Amino acid sequence: MKIYPVILSGGAGTRLWPLSRAMMPKQLLPLVSDRSMLQETVLRLPEGATMAAPLIVCGNEHRFMVAEQMREIGVTPLGIMLECVGRNTAPAVAAAAHFLLAQDPDAIMLVLPADHVINDRAGFHAAIAHAAELAKDGALATFGIVPTAPETGYGYIRRGDAVVADSGSYKVERFVEKPDLATAQGFLADGAYYWNSGMFLFQAQTYLNELRALQPAMEASAAEAVRLAYRDLDFCRLDEASFTASPSESIDYAVMEHTRRAVVVAADIGWNDVGSWSALWEVQQRDAEGNASRGDVYLDGVTNSLVRAESRIVAVIGVQDLVVVETADAVLVTHRDHVQRVKKVVEHLNAGDRTEHLHHTKVYRPWGSYEGIDIGERFQVKRITVNPGGKLSLQMHHHRAEHWIVVSGTARVTCGDSVTLLSENQSTYIPIGMNHRLENPGKLPLHLIEVQSGSYLGEDDIVRFEDVYQRT
Repeated sequence: MKIYPVILSGGAGTRLWPLSRAMMPKQLLPLVSDRSMLQETVLRLPEGATMAAPLIVCGNEHRFMVAEQMREIGVTPLGIMLECVGRNTAPAVAAAAHFLLAQDPDAIMLVLPADHVINDRAGFHAAIAHAAELAKDGALATFGIVPTAPETGYGYIRRGDAVVADSGSYKVERFVEKPDLATAQGFLADGAYYWNSGMFLFQAQTYLNELRALQPAMEASAAEAVRLAYRDLDFCRLDEASFTASPSESIDYAVMEHTRRAVVVAADIGWNDVGSWSALWEVQQRDAEGNASRGDVYLDGVTNSLVRAESRIVAVIGVQDLVVVETADAVLVTHRDHVQRVKKVVEHLNAGDRTEHLHHTKVYRPWGSYEGIDIGERFQVKRITVNPGGKLSLQMHHHRAEHWIVVSGTARVTCGDSVTLLSENQSTYIPIGMNHRLENPGKLPLHLIEVQSGSYLGEDDIVRFEDVYQRT
Protein backbone atom coordinates (compact mmCIF):
# COMPACT_ATOMS: atom_id res chain seq x y z
CA MET A 1 0.00 0.00 0.00
CA LYS A 2 1.12 3.53 -0.80
CA ILE A 3 0.87 6.43 1.67
CA TYR A 4 -0.58 9.66 0.27
CA PRO A 5 0.17 12.79 2.32
CA VAL A 6 -2.85 15.11 2.46
CA ILE A 7 -1.75 18.58 3.58
CA LEU A 8 -4.54 20.77 4.96
CA SER A 9 -3.58 24.36 4.18
CA GLY A 10 -6.71 26.24 5.19
CA GLY A 11 -7.29 28.64 8.08
CA ALA A 12 -6.32 32.23 8.78
CA GLY A 13 -4.11 31.94 11.89
CA THR A 14 -5.69 35.00 13.54
CA ARG A 15 -3.74 34.52 16.78
CA LEU A 16 -0.56 35.39 14.88
CA TRP A 17 -1.81 38.77 13.67
CA PRO A 18 -0.41 41.16 12.45
CA LEU A 19 1.90 38.82 10.54
CA SER A 20 -0.72 36.20 9.68
CA ARG A 21 -3.69 37.55 7.74
CA ALA A 22 -6.56 36.09 5.74
CA MET A 23 -4.81 36.53 2.39
CA MET A 24 -1.39 35.47 3.76
CA PRO A 25 -2.03 33.05 6.65
CA LYS A 26 0.63 31.56 8.89
CA GLN A 27 1.11 28.35 6.87
CA LEU A 28 2.38 30.45 3.95
CA LEU A 29 4.78 32.49 6.09
CA PRO A 30 8.43 31.84 7.05
CA LEU A 31 7.82 31.90 10.80
CA VAL A 32 10.42 29.46 12.15
CA SER A 33 12.92 29.17 9.28
CA ASP A 34 13.53 30.84 5.92
CA ARG A 35 10.94 28.52 4.37
CA SER A 36 7.19 28.77 4.87
CA MET A 37 5.52 26.37 7.28
CA LEU A 38 3.80 24.67 4.32
CA GLN A 39 7.16 24.12 2.65
CA GLU A 40 8.64 22.73 5.87
CA THR A 41 5.65 20.37 6.26
CA VAL A 42 6.18 18.94 2.78
CA LEU A 43 9.97 18.71 3.07
CA ARG A 44 9.86 16.75 6.34
CA LEU A 45 7.85 13.92 4.77
CA PRO A 46 9.62 10.55 4.56
CA GLU A 47 11.24 9.73 1.25
CA GLY A 48 10.88 6.46 -0.60
CA ALA A 49 8.74 4.51 -3.04
CA THR A 50 5.90 4.03 -0.55
CA MET A 51 5.39 7.78 -0.05
CA ALA A 52 3.47 9.55 -2.82
CA ALA A 53 3.63 13.22 -3.76
CA PRO A 54 1.43 15.37 -1.51
CA LEU A 55 -2.16 16.33 -2.17
CA ILE A 56 -2.68 19.86 -0.86
CA VAL A 57 -6.11 21.17 0.12
CA CYS A 58 -6.41 24.96 0.26
CA GLY A 59 -8.75 27.87 -0.28
CA ASN A 60 -9.25 29.44 -3.67
CA GLU A 61 -7.55 32.71 -2.70
CA HIS A 62 -4.30 30.93 -1.77
CA ARG A 63 -3.98 28.65 -4.80
CA PHE A 64 -1.30 30.53 -6.73
CA MET A 65 0.85 31.09 -3.62
CA VAL A 66 0.66 27.39 -2.74
CA ALA A 67 1.64 26.42 -6.28
CA GLU A 68 4.54 28.89 -6.31
CA GLN A 69 5.83 27.71 -2.93
CA MET A 70 5.85 24.12 -4.16
CA ARG A 71 7.74 25.21 -7.28
CA GLU A 72 10.32 27.00 -5.12
CA ILE A 73 11.22 23.77 -3.27
CA GLY A 74 11.11 21.60 -6.39
CA VAL A 75 8.02 19.58 -5.43
CA THR A 76 5.32 18.64 -7.93
CA PRO A 77 2.22 17.89 -5.86
CA LEU A 78 -0.15 15.08 -6.73
CA GLY A 79 -2.77 17.80 -6.85
CA ILE A 80 -3.91 21.09 -5.33
CA MET A 81 -7.57 20.76 -4.35
CA LEU A 82 -9.54 23.99 -3.94
CA GLU A 83 -12.25 24.47 -1.32
CA CYS A 84 -14.79 27.10 -2.32
CA VAL A 85 -15.71 27.55 1.35
CA GLY A 86 -14.26 26.30 4.63
CA ARG A 87 -16.11 23.30 6.05
CA ASN A 88 -13.56 22.21 8.68
CA THR A 89 -11.39 19.12 8.42
CA ALA A 90 -13.83 16.19 8.11
CA PRO A 91 -15.37 17.21 4.73
CA ALA A 92 -11.98 18.30 3.35
CA VAL A 93 -10.43 14.94 4.21
CA ALA A 94 -13.48 13.14 2.78
CA ALA A 95 -13.07 14.97 -0.53
CA ALA A 96 -9.37 14.09 -0.55
CA ALA A 97 -10.24 10.44 0.16
CA HIS A 98 -12.61 10.26 -2.81
CA PHE A 99 -9.99 11.94 -5.00
CA LEU A 100 -7.35 9.39 -3.98
CA LEU A 101 -9.60 6.34 -4.29
CA ALA A 102 -10.23 7.23 -7.93
CA GLN A 103 -6.49 6.64 -8.45
CA ASP A 104 -5.68 3.94 -5.89
CA PRO A 105 -8.36 1.79 -4.19
CA ASP A 106 -5.84 0.85 -1.46
CA ALA A 107 -4.71 4.40 -0.71
CA ILE A 108 -3.54 5.18 2.83
CA MET A 109 -3.89 8.82 3.83
CA LEU A 110 -1.47 10.72 6.05
CA VAL A 111 -3.43 13.82 7.06
CA LEU A 112 -1.26 16.72 8.24
CA PRO A 113 -1.98 20.38 9.02
CA ALA A 114 0.34 22.67 7.07
CA ASP A 115 1.30 24.87 10.02
CA HIS A 116 2.93 22.65 12.67
CA VAL A 117 6.53 22.35 13.83
CA ILE A 118 8.13 18.90 14.24
CA ASN A 119 11.77 18.90 15.30
CA ASP A 120 12.41 15.14 15.50
CA ARG A 121 12.04 13.97 11.92
CA ALA A 122 13.33 10.46 12.60
CA GLY A 123 10.81 10.01 15.40
CA PHE A 124 8.08 11.38 13.16
CA HIS A 125 8.95 8.96 10.38
CA ALA A 126 8.97 6.04 12.83
CA ALA A 127 5.51 7.02 14.11
CA ILE A 128 4.20 7.15 10.54
CA ALA A 129 5.56 3.69 9.77
CA HIS A 130 3.96 2.24 12.90
CA ALA A 131 0.61 3.92 12.20
CA ALA A 132 0.68 2.58 8.63
CA GLU A 133 0.90 -0.98 9.92
CA LEU A 134 -2.13 -0.35 12.13
CA ALA A 135 -4.03 1.23 9.22
CA LYS A 136 -3.56 -1.92 7.14
CA ASP A 137 -5.68 -3.71 9.75
CA GLY A 138 -8.43 -1.10 9.53
CA ALA A 139 -7.42 1.26 12.33
CA LEU A 140 -8.00 5.01 12.22
CA ALA A 141 -4.78 6.26 13.80
CA THR A 142 -4.19 9.63 15.39
CA PHE A 143 -0.85 10.84 16.69
CA GLY A 144 -0.85 11.70 20.39
CA ILE A 145 1.96 13.98 21.49
CA VAL A 146 3.68 13.00 24.74
CA PRO A 147 2.99 16.06 26.92
CA THR A 148 5.84 18.02 28.46
CA ALA A 149 3.76 20.60 30.35
CA PRO A 150 0.18 21.10 31.62
CA GLU A 151 -0.97 22.88 28.45
CA THR A 152 -4.45 24.38 28.54
CA GLY A 153 -4.46 25.33 24.85
CA TYR A 154 -4.58 21.75 23.52
CA GLY A 155 -7.20 19.06 23.51
CA TYR A 156 -6.15 15.72 25.04
CA ILE A 157 -6.54 12.03 24.24
CA ARG A 158 -6.73 9.42 27.00
CA ARG A 159 -5.28 6.09 26.00
CA GLY A 160 -6.93 2.74 26.66
CA ASP A 161 -5.54 -0.77 26.26
CA ALA A 162 -2.41 -1.31 24.19
CA VAL A 163 -3.00 -2.41 20.60
CA VAL A 164 0.26 -4.31 20.61
CA ALA A 165 2.22 -4.77 23.85
CA ASP A 166 5.08 -2.27 24.28
CA SER A 167 4.46 -0.81 20.81
CA GLY A 168 3.45 2.70 21.84
CA SER A 169 -0.02 2.42 20.29
CA TYR A 170 -3.28 2.20 22.20
CA LYS A 171 -6.99 2.16 21.70
CA VAL A 172 -8.53 5.57 22.27
CA GLU A 173 -10.51 5.64 25.49
CA ARG A 174 -11.79 9.19 25.05
CA PHE A 175 -11.07 12.64 23.68
CA VAL A 176 -10.98 15.55 26.13
CA GLU A 177 -11.64 19.23 25.42
CA LYS A 178 -9.09 21.89 26.35
CA PRO A 179 -8.83 21.69 30.17
CA ASP A 180 -8.25 24.28 32.87
CA LEU A 181 -4.82 24.39 34.49
CA ALA A 182 -5.63 22.14 37.45
CA THR A 183 -7.12 19.49 35.16
CA ALA A 184 -4.15 19.72 32.78
CA GLN A 185 -1.77 19.23 35.70
CA GLY A 186 -3.72 16.10 36.64
CA PHE A 187 -3.46 14.81 33.06
CA LEU A 188 0.30 15.32 33.08
CA ALA A 189 0.71 13.49 36.40
CA ASP A 190 -1.57 10.65 35.26
CA GLY A 191 0.68 9.70 32.33
CA ALA A 192 -2.14 8.25 30.23
CA TYR A 193 -3.01 11.46 28.38
CA TYR A 194 -1.56 12.87 25.16
CA TRP A 195 -1.93 16.17 23.38
CA ASN A 196 -4.26 15.91 20.42
CA SER A 197 -2.05 16.81 17.43
CA GLY A 198 -4.72 16.85 14.70
CA MET A 199 -2.59 14.49 12.57
CA PHE A 200 -4.08 11.21 11.29
CA LEU A 201 -3.28 8.13 9.22
CA PHE A 202 -5.83 5.65 7.84
CA GLN A 203 -7.03 3.92 4.71
CA ALA A 204 -9.11 6.27 2.60
CA GLN A 205 -11.84 3.68 2.20
CA THR A 206 -11.99 2.94 5.93
CA TYR A 207 -12.39 6.62 6.73
CA LEU A 208 -15.19 7.02 4.20
CA ASN A 209 -16.96 3.91 5.49
CA GLU A 210 -16.96 5.30 9.03
CA LEU A 211 -17.98 8.77 7.87
CA ARG A 212 -20.83 7.30 5.82
CA ALA A 213 -22.13 5.49 8.90
CA LEU A 214 -21.74 8.46 11.25
CA GLN A 215 -22.28 11.49 8.97
CA PRO A 216 -23.97 10.28 5.77
CA ALA A 217 -24.86 13.77 4.51
CA MET A 218 -21.25 14.89 4.85
CA GLU A 219 -19.89 11.86 3.01
CA ALA A 220 -22.45 12.25 0.21
CA SER A 221 -21.65 15.95 -0.22
CA ALA A 222 -17.92 15.25 -0.45
CA ALA A 223 -18.47 12.44 -2.96
CA GLU A 224 -20.62 14.68 -5.16
CA ALA A 225 -18.16 17.59 -4.86
CA VAL A 226 -15.38 15.36 -6.22
CA ARG A 227 -17.57 13.74 -8.87
CA LEU A 228 -18.48 17.16 -10.24
CA ALA A 229 -15.03 18.69 -9.70
CA TYR A 230 -13.26 20.16 -12.69
CA ARG A 231 -9.74 21.15 -13.68
CA ASP A 232 -8.90 24.84 -13.45
CA LEU A 233 -5.39 25.35 -14.83
CA ASP A 234 -3.30 23.04 -12.60
CA PHE A 235 -5.90 22.94 -9.80
CA CYS A 236 -8.76 20.60 -8.92
CA ARG A 237 -11.75 22.79 -8.11
CA LEU A 238 -14.43 21.06 -6.01
CA ASP A 239 -18.02 21.58 -7.07
CA GLU A 240 -19.19 24.63 -5.13
CA ALA A 241 -22.83 23.71 -4.53
CA SER A 242 -22.07 20.17 -3.37
CA PHE A 243 -19.23 21.08 -1.03
CA THR A 244 -21.08 24.07 0.42
CA ALA A 245 -24.01 21.77 1.25
CA SER A 246 -21.81 19.65 3.54
CA PRO A 247 -22.12 20.01 7.32
CA SER A 248 -19.07 21.69 8.86
CA GLU A 249 -17.25 19.52 11.38
CA SER A 250 -13.78 18.42 12.47
CA ILE A 251 -12.52 14.85 12.06
CA ASP A 252 -12.52 14.44 15.83
CA TYR A 253 -16.17 15.37 16.27
CA ALA A 254 -17.43 13.74 13.09
CA VAL A 255 -15.59 10.40 13.32
CA MET A 256 -12.82 9.85 15.83
CA GLU A 257 -14.90 10.40 18.99
CA HIS A 258 -17.50 7.86 17.83
CA THR A 259 -15.72 5.15 15.88
CA ARG A 260 -14.49 1.93 17.48
CA ARG A 261 -11.49 1.91 15.15
CA ALA A 262 -9.66 4.85 16.73
CA VAL A 263 -6.13 4.22 17.99
CA VAL A 264 -3.51 6.65 19.26
CA VAL A 265 0.17 6.37 18.41
CA ALA A 266 2.34 7.96 21.09
CA ALA A 267 4.72 10.46 19.49
CA ASP A 268 7.51 12.30 21.29
CA ILE A 269 8.66 14.25 18.24
CA GLY A 270 9.27 17.86 19.27
CA TRP A 271 5.82 18.94 18.11
CA ASN A 272 4.25 22.39 18.38
CA ASP A 273 1.19 23.74 16.58
CA VAL A 274 2.51 27.33 16.73
CA GLY A 275 -0.96 28.50 17.68
CA SER A 276 0.14 31.77 19.28
CA TRP A 277 3.06 34.16 19.57
CA SER A 278 4.14 32.56 22.85
CA ALA A 279 4.21 29.16 21.10
CA LEU A 280 6.39 30.64 18.37
CA TRP A 281 8.74 32.06 21.03
CA GLU A 282 9.06 28.55 22.48
CA VAL A 283 10.19 26.91 19.21
CA GLN A 284 12.60 29.62 18.06
CA GLN A 285 16.28 29.92 18.91
CA ARG A 286 16.80 32.38 21.75
CA ASP A 287 19.80 34.37 22.92
CA ALA A 288 21.37 34.24 26.39
CA GLU A 289 18.66 36.55 27.74
CA GLY A 290 15.87 34.33 26.39
CA ASN A 291 14.96 36.62 23.49
CA ALA A 292 13.85 35.44 20.03
CA SER A 293 14.31 38.19 17.46
CA ARG A 294 14.08 38.54 13.70
CA GLY A 295 14.69 41.48 11.40
CA ASP A 296 16.22 44.88 12.19
CA VAL A 297 15.95 44.70 15.98
CA TYR A 298 17.78 46.57 18.77
CA LEU A 299 17.47 45.15 22.29
CA ASP A 300 18.77 46.68 25.53
CA GLY A 301 17.93 45.16 28.90
CA VAL A 302 15.26 42.92 27.39
CA THR A 303 14.60 39.36 28.61
CA ASN A 304 12.37 36.44 27.57
CA SER A 305 10.71 38.36 24.76
CA LEU A 306 9.87 37.88 21.09
CA VAL A 307 10.62 40.87 18.87
CA ARG A 308 10.06 40.78 15.12
CA ALA A 309 10.62 43.63 12.65
CA GLU A 310 9.36 43.32 9.08
CA SER A 311 9.91 46.76 7.53
CA ARG A 312 11.90 49.07 9.83
CA ILE A 313 14.11 49.12 12.90
CA VAL A 314 12.41 48.19 16.16
CA ALA A 315 14.14 49.23 19.40
CA VAL A 316 13.01 47.65 22.69
CA ILE A 317 14.53 48.71 26.03
CA GLY A 318 14.20 47.53 29.62
CA VAL A 319 11.25 45.14 29.42
CA GLN A 320 10.60 41.44 29.87
CA ASP A 321 8.14 38.76 28.72
CA LEU A 322 6.80 40.83 25.82
CA VAL A 323 5.79 40.12 22.23
CA VAL A 324 6.52 42.97 19.82
CA VAL A 325 5.67 42.45 16.15
CA GLU A 326 6.03 45.21 13.55
CA THR A 327 4.70 45.20 9.99
CA ALA A 328 4.37 47.99 7.45
CA ASP A 329 0.85 48.89 8.57
CA ALA A 330 0.40 47.51 12.10
CA VAL A 331 2.29 46.96 15.38
CA LEU A 332 1.43 44.48 18.13
CA VAL A 333 2.73 44.85 21.72
CA THR A 334 1.49 42.37 24.31
CA HIS A 335 2.63 40.41 27.34
CA ARG A 336 3.40 36.80 26.49
CA ASP A 337 0.72 35.67 28.94
CA HIS A 338 -2.00 37.52 26.99
CA VAL A 339 -1.29 36.46 23.40
CA GLN A 340 -4.57 34.52 23.15
CA ARG A 341 -6.37 37.88 23.18
CA VAL A 342 -4.84 38.86 19.82
CA LYS A 343 -7.83 37.32 18.06
CA LYS A 344 -9.99 40.05 19.64
CA VAL A 345 -8.00 42.63 17.68
CA VAL A 346 -8.91 40.79 14.48
CA GLU A 347 -12.57 40.76 15.54
CA HIS A 348 -12.36 44.52 16.15
CA LEU A 349 -10.85 45.16 12.72
CA ASN A 350 -13.46 43.00 11.04
CA ALA A 351 -16.32 44.75 12.82
CA GLY A 352 -14.96 48.13 11.74
CA ASP A 353 -14.77 47.20 8.03
CA ARG A 354 -11.01 47.63 8.07
CA THR A 355 -8.51 45.66 6.00
CA GLU A 356 -5.45 45.21 8.25
CA HIS A 357 -6.63 41.68 9.15
CA LEU A 358 -7.18 40.71 5.50
CA HIS A 359 -3.94 41.54 3.72
CA HIS A 360 -0.60 43.28 4.09
CA THR A 361 0.42 46.42 2.24
CA LYS A 362 2.21 44.00 -0.11
CA VAL A 363 -0.40 41.88 -1.90
CA TYR A 364 0.56 38.81 -3.92
CA ARG A 365 -0.98 38.00 -7.28
CA PRO A 366 -0.30 35.09 -9.67
CA TRP A 367 1.73 37.43 -11.89
CA GLY A 368 3.76 38.99 -9.03
CA SER A 369 2.82 41.53 -6.36
CA TYR A 370 1.90 45.12 -5.62
CA GLU A 371 2.55 47.25 -2.57
CA GLY A 372 0.84 50.44 -1.47
CA ILE A 373 3.27 53.34 -1.01
CA ASP A 374 1.00 56.35 -0.53
CA ILE A 375 -2.69 57.20 -0.72
CA GLY A 376 -4.67 60.42 -0.49
CA GLU A 377 -7.79 62.10 -1.81
CA ARG A 378 -8.22 61.02 -5.46
CA PHE A 379 -4.73 59.46 -5.78
CA GLN A 380 -2.84 56.29 -4.87
CA VAL A 381 0.76 55.18 -5.48
CA LYS A 382 1.82 51.54 -5.77
CA ARG A 383 5.04 49.63 -6.33
CA ILE A 384 4.36 46.80 -8.81
CA THR A 385 6.51 43.74 -9.49
CA VAL A 386 5.72 41.47 -12.46
CA ASN A 387 7.53 38.12 -12.57
CA PRO A 388 9.29 37.03 -15.79
CA GLY A 389 6.56 35.82 -18.16
CA GLY A 390 3.87 37.32 -15.91
CA LYS A 391 0.86 38.89 -17.54
CA LEU A 392 -1.89 40.96 -15.94
CA SER A 393 -5.43 40.57 -17.24
CA LEU A 394 -6.73 42.61 -20.16
CA GLN A 395 -8.87 45.04 -18.19
CA MET A 396 -10.33 48.51 -17.82
CA HIS A 397 -11.37 50.87 -15.00
CA HIS A 398 -14.51 53.00 -14.83
CA HIS A 399 -13.24 55.49 -12.27
CA ARG A 400 -9.46 55.82 -12.43
CA ALA A 401 -6.61 56.60 -14.79
CA GLU A 402 -3.11 55.20 -14.32
CA HIS A 403 0.46 56.37 -14.96
CA TRP A 404 3.15 53.67 -15.17
CA ILE A 405 6.87 54.44 -14.73
CA VAL A 406 9.31 51.58 -15.35
CA VAL A 407 12.04 51.39 -12.69
CA SER A 408 13.80 48.27 -14.00
CA GLY A 409 13.10 45.52 -16.50
CA THR A 410 11.02 45.56 -19.66
CA ALA A 411 7.28 46.13 -19.90
CA ARG A 412 4.99 45.22 -22.78
CA VAL A 413 2.01 47.57 -22.53
CA THR A 414 -1.29 47.15 -24.34
CA CYS A 415 -3.42 50.31 -24.37
CA GLY A 416 -6.40 50.14 -26.67
CA ASP A 417 -5.11 48.97 -30.07
CA SER A 418 -1.52 50.01 -29.32
CA VAL A 419 1.20 47.64 -28.02
CA THR A 420 4.53 49.17 -26.95
CA LEU A 421 7.70 48.12 -25.13
CA LEU A 422 8.96 50.28 -22.26
CA SER A 423 12.34 50.06 -20.52
CA GLU A 424 13.95 51.75 -17.53
CA ASN A 425 12.87 55.38 -16.92
CA GLN A 426 10.17 55.26 -19.61
CA SER A 427 6.49 55.81 -18.77
CA THR A 428 2.98 55.64 -20.19
CA TYR A 429 -0.55 56.83 -19.39
CA ILE A 430 -3.73 54.71 -19.27
CA PRO A 431 -6.91 56.87 -19.55
CA ILE A 432 -10.14 56.07 -17.73
CA GLY A 433 -12.20 53.46 -19.60
CA MET A 434 -9.33 52.29 -21.83
CA ASN A 435 -8.66 48.56 -22.26
CA HIS A 436 -5.11 47.82 -21.13
CA ARG A 437 -2.69 45.09 -20.11
CA LEU A 438 0.78 44.91 -18.56
CA GLU A 439 3.23 42.06 -19.32
CA ASN A 440 6.82 41.17 -18.53
CA PRO A 441 8.39 39.60 -21.65
CA GLY A 442 11.87 39.59 -20.16
CA LYS A 443 13.92 37.17 -18.04
CA LEU A 444 14.24 39.51 -15.05
CA PRO A 445 11.51 40.86 -12.74
CA LEU A 446 9.78 44.02 -13.94
CA HIS A 447 9.55 46.79 -11.34
CA LEU A 448 7.42 49.87 -11.90
CA ILE A 449 5.63 52.63 -10.05
CA GLU A 450 1.92 53.07 -10.67
CA VAL A 451 0.17 56.37 -9.90
CA GLN A 452 -3.63 56.09 -9.87
CA SER A 453 -5.90 59.13 -10.01
CA GLY A 454 -9.68 59.32 -10.03
CA SER A 455 -12.89 59.43 -8.04
CA TYR A 456 -12.68 55.79 -6.83
CA LEU A 457 -9.51 53.73 -6.37
CA GLY A 458 -10.80 50.41 -4.99
CA GLU A 459 -9.53 47.06 -6.28
CA ASP A 460 -13.10 46.14 -7.28
CA ASP A 461 -13.01 48.75 -10.07
CA ILE A 462 -11.58 46.17 -12.46
CA VAL A 463 -13.45 44.81 -15.46
CA ARG A 464 -11.53 41.80 -16.85
CA PHE A 465 -11.94 40.84 -20.51
CA GLU A 466 -9.23 38.19 -20.70
CA ASP A 467 -7.07 36.52 -18.05
CA VAL A 468 -4.52 33.71 -18.42
CA TYR A 469 -5.14 32.81 -14.74
CA GLN A 470 -8.88 32.43 -15.32
CA ARG A 471 -9.91 34.85 -12.59
CA THR A 472 -13.34 36.44 -12.82
